[in-house]
Amino acid sequence: MTKNLSLEKTIGIQKNLEHVLDNLREGIIAHDLQRRIFFFNREAERITGYTREEATGRDCHDVFGRPLCGDRCSFCGEKPLLSDHTTYPITILSKSGETKRVDMAVTMMRDENDRFIGVLASLDDVTDLLDFKIRAAKPRKFSNIIGQDAKMLQVFQQIIDVAGYDYPVHISGETGTGKEMVAAAIHSESRRSGGPFVPINCGALPEGLIESELFGHVKGAFSGAIRDKKGRFELANGGTLFLDEVSELSKYMQVRLLRVLQDGLFERVGGEKTLSVNIRIISATNKDLKKEILKNNFREDLYYRLNVFPICLPPLCERKNDIPLLIDHFLKNHSESHGNKPYGISKKALSLMMDYHWPGNVRELQNAVWFSIVKCKGKILSAEHLPIEVLGYKNLHSSPKPSRKLEPETVLSALEKTGGNKIKAAKLLGVGRATLYRFMNNHPDLLRE
Repeated sequence: MTKNLSLEKTIGIQKNLEHVLDNLREGIIAHDLQRRIFFFNREAERITGYTREEATGRDCHDVFGRPLCGDRCSFCGEKPLLSDHTTYPITILSKSGETKRVDMAVTMMRDENDRFIGVLASLDDVTDLLDFKIRAAKPRKFSNIIGQDAKMLQVFQQIIDVAGYDYPVHISGETGTGKEMVAAAIHSESRRSGGPFVPINCGALPEGLIESELFGHVKGAFSGAIRDKKGRFELANGGTLFLDEVSELSKYMQVRLLRVLQDGLFERVGGEKTLSVNIRIISATNKDLKKEILKNNFREDLYYRLNVFPICLPPLCERKNDIPLLIDHFLKNHSESHGNKPYGISKKALSLMMDYHWPGNVRELQNAVWFSIVKCKGKILSAEHLPIEVLGYKNLHSSPKPSRKLEPETVLSALEKTGGNKIKAAKLLGVGRATLYRFMNNHPDLLRE
């Protein structure tokens, strides 16, 4: 009788516990060390789109078609890679194909002898919250990318939309707009985030090295090949390969890349063994690939293989509202890395930076901030601390006004920038040639510096 009461009490406690877990706002999935799911609450059903009946008692990989947690899965190898607790954001696809942004927490479960017996995964669906922030223009930072302008919010949404899929992505945009950061964001938001992110600049390597860098080589393949070497494709296995400046690949390399995209197969340079890898390809260029196709510089079939999901990054001059955010970010980063008090920026300096056209985009803005920090002796960046290009831009592109006052230091900097060409220096300073000549005549020591 006592045993029956004890059993009933245990069953009652278990049912109450299941009822509590079933009414949590987080999805709860629990599986044993063989990946067999034994608990799947109501919120997990809503998030994933799979019913409890479809999930329980089955291998979680079989239920979802692949690891729900992507390449962060600790149960994909021969022996589980166990850790007590880990958390990470991830983008998953529901059964219906809907993209979900989830904050996942994974905790190992132990028995009374402190032995691992399974895994408890908690899924917090933040999709609606992130969508609301994007619609309300709230995010100042998304996956390490700074931006609040409507065009950048659209880019953030595109990253979220494509992250759950393995389709190739092609990123276009001017130099310095942050193409590699967007590629890294797609990787970190995807289920491949636990795998490697391997970038390579296709335009930075000579023709003789790019093939070996991409596909690897075997010992003796060429002079200097003293050992077997893995290429970027092999290093990126299980993760993402980012091909920057892909338009710079030769026709021969384009053909080799096309084969990998079609079949997933390749050989190392000098090797006979055919290798296969499981990777996602993200490419980028600052050129218009359609124009390169018309010039017969780029293969049309390769373009359609790479450009499955295009993302176009706006130049900084089209998202000027983000300039104050970016400046603040660069100043804070400098202060944190150097242990200094935060820098500020004057209204006049900020106004000049807002007016400038930034042909080098975010990278040029960052350089300008660093330049100004070096020039600044205090903690406030003023107009006189800005690079000469920024200082002279407004005067050069505004209606004629009385010539501004010249300073020896500013004139000397302009002459250095223009290689001593006084006509170009005068344009850069926003003054007439006669004004510059007169100033230099009044400062004869300037030419001797």
